[in-house]
Amino acid sequence: MSPLRSLLLSRSAVDRDGERRTDPGLLEALWADPATRVLRVRPDGSAPLRARAQGSAEPAALELVAPGDVARALPEPGPVVYLGREEDGTAHVAVEVPDDQEVADAAGWPVRSGDEEWAGLRAVAAELDDRDAGLLVEAVGVLNWHRVHPHCPRCGSRTAVTTSGWTRTCPVDGSEHYPRTDPAVIMAVVDEDDRVLLAHNALWPAGRFSALAGFVEPGEPLEAAVRREVLEEVGVVVGEVEYKGSQPWPFPASLMLGFTARAASTGVRVDDVEISDARWFSREELAAAVTSGEVLLPPSTSIALRLVEDWYGEELPARPSW
Repeated sequence: MSPLRSLLLSRSAVDRDGERRTDPGLLEALWADPATRVLRVRPDGSAPLRARAQGSAEPAALELVAPGDVARALPEPGPVVYLGREEDGTAHVAVEVPDDQEVADAAGWPVRSGDEEWAGLRAVAAELDDRDAGLLVEAVGVLNWHRVHPHCPRCGSRTAVTTSGWTRTCPVDGSEHYPRTDPAVIMAVVDEDDRVLLAHNALWPAGRFSALAGFVEPGEPLEAAVRREVLEEVGVVVGEVEYKGSQPWPFPASLMLGFTARAASTGVRVDDVEISDARWFSREELAAAVTSGEVLLPPSTSIALRLVEDWYGEELPARPSW
């Protein structure tokens, strides 16, 4: 199995240091230490970027601040999460801050907010280095969970943030709850003529095509999920399934598990609910369609593009993506 190239949201250079999360008073100590670096994240998943000169070709980097800077601007911050430590001992925490004004456009591209530039993960992940990409993926994922799961699923009571931001505990029944991750399979379906099958979601603008994907159901093996999703969405029977790699996708809480799936049939019958079009492409046909603009492929942050390029054998022609 060849590894997929450059999974941009799977990078990290910070030790999550999970064994220290249960240390009593850890967050309080880190919040009191001016050497701690704080990543601020807004409810839309955007984060502040380090200042760059207008027109600069300098890559994007996160603007990390001291706890005192956050405390002065935000007397009552949201949940604080311990993200881990670098090799030099620098500790990182994340905190959700209010979305006082729009900080990213509909596509997640950066816009100004006061004196700062804020951007979403989709827009800047390709520019961030391994440390910053890993921190932002981790922070967005766990803060998403805190935002949408504030109450106990057993009794409905408001839960308290515990274990340095990695659990929530119910004060009434004592139950402990953990961040949720939803596994989803995504697959490049390839036939015996070595063509790839790409699909168009009914909600997408014309021209957008990607690999098929779907969530894993309870009690379902991953290989069975691949075969079921392909059959349900496009009516193609899948035989051999080969795992290729995985990438977190915190929009809001998925883990994308990538596969190559060998088609045992080629007749396409779209479900006309989720998928409105699906086509087989040879390498020459896909390259021509991408070059002409007829087909828009997924962005570089998506594992879908890496699966397609793994089949293609190299990078596809550079064209605007989603």
